Amino acid sequence: MKKPGLLLSLTPVLFLVILLVINVVIFKDDSSYGPNQIALFMSSLFSGVLGTLFLKTEYKVIEKEIVNALSSSIGALTILLVIGALIGAWILSGTVPTMISYGLKLINPHFFLPVSCLICSLISLSTGSSWSTTGTVGIALIGIGTTLGLDSGIVAGAVISGAYFGDKMSPLSDTTNLASAVAGTNLFTHIKHMCYTSGPAIIITLVIFTIIGLFGRQTHINTSEITTIQKIIEANFNISPMTLFPLVVVLIMIQRKTPALPAISFGIVSAILISLFCQNQTYVKLNPNNLSIEGYYKTIIEVLFNGFKINSGHKVIDKLLNRGGMSGMLSTVWLIFAAMVFGGTLKATGMLDCIASSILRLVKGTGSLIGSTLGSCIVLNATASDQYLAIIVPGEMFRESYEKYNLAPENLSRALEDAGTVTSVLIPWNSGGAYNSSVLGVSTYSYAPYCFFNILSPCVSLFLATMNLTIHKKIKKSLEDKN
Repeated sequence: MKKPGLLLSLTPVLFLVILLVINVVIFKDDSSYGPNQIALFMSSLFSGVLGTLFLKTEYKVIEKEIVNALSSSIGALTILLVIGALIGAWILSGTVPTMISYGLKLINPHFFLPVSCLICSLISLSTGSSWSTTGTVGIALIGIGTTLGLDSGIVAGAVISGAYFGDKMSPLSDTTNLASAVAGTNLFTHIKHMCYTSGPAIIITLVIFTIIGLFGRQTHINTSEITTIQKIIEANFNISPMTLFPLVVVLIMIQRKTPALPAISFGIVSAILISLFCQNQTYVKLNPNNLSIEGYYKTIIEVLFNGFKINSGHKVIDKLLNRGGMSGMLSTVWLIFAAMVFGGTLKATGMLDCIASSILRLVKGTGSLIGSTLGSCIVLNATASDQYLAIIVPGEMFRESYEKYNLAPENLSRALEDAGTVTSVLIPWNSGGAYNSSVLGVSTYSYAPYCFFNILSPCVSLFLATMNLTIHKKIKKSLEDKN
């Protein structure tokens, strides 16, 4: 097997980008529901052909790496399907409708965006999971924001910004623990060091959302429309604090470090039980001709696999609540599957390693080293389509270089988080982007420009590195420890 050159390695990536641009132009927001999957498979085939013809890569090697890539994504795909069932169950139980109803009464429309960002930050910080935050509270906030007349892309940007800030700074987060472990630094040293970049990024984000809230188009709120929506929700669901029980169950279990899959599963079970106690009127509306045990069972199963569906007579309500179900996640599962095939093909042919090592050759000092780390994480998120690989691969690749430049390991771990963790959600075919687009019901292209925290994090990190600010040296650190 021959080693690929940089030009050859970048060719499949360029081919993919061209196809994705064409898809966006032709299919617009629907590009992630089939066209992008086809683009990824075509790019995988193209890179495989290049590897076979020019690099003499055996097909068995390519197939093995594809299987390895798919194996690594099984956990995320399983959670994705279960989240689909969770969304449907939480609507059936009245959990999501209750959060929307209470939110419309309590939240000041002008400060909705920064408040939403803060709410998601706190929940994600306490649970350590951005995905759980966007897939639960985030859905309700999207509903509230849409009702208030806000653009769903802006609301999703606020939700995601807050969720990823909390995830990034939480000691319970898997990516936070992974970054510190890969870099070889203490977890809390890593979190403390991230304050220099994440702090300014979230402050600027909150300021931007506050300005949008005060001076944006949503300052003229149609209160009569909000009242109408509240009445329709109350007519179709029993709005009660008791319906928030499934949310409490999930948050407590995740905070106690219960794995995501069982925590979400318990959230589904508790939601079904609450629906049977509190939402009899909803069951009647969904299946009026069969109110037997068999009828209730059929309704529950249909909601879990095909999502919640009701005709309320109001377009906004139907758009907010007719969603969820495992089947609703299948296009996202397909997207992640296709992305993993592409990433596995690039790795098998050596093209992925060539791109990474080419970036490493650009290093000429502290600023360029951290800049190269940030760039590598973003490239890995776009090519390998997985935030974990975007943390692990650059971490292993740059670790010796940080030691060579006498830099403390928390500099590396911070850079891995500043770009690896937060930029995954900005890429439509990455597992992060695909997941959040599905659960929030907003395309990645619509919300990405408003994920200010996710965009600012690598920018602030690069600025501080270029100016040689907040950079910890190994010698300086050891002297501080002695004192």
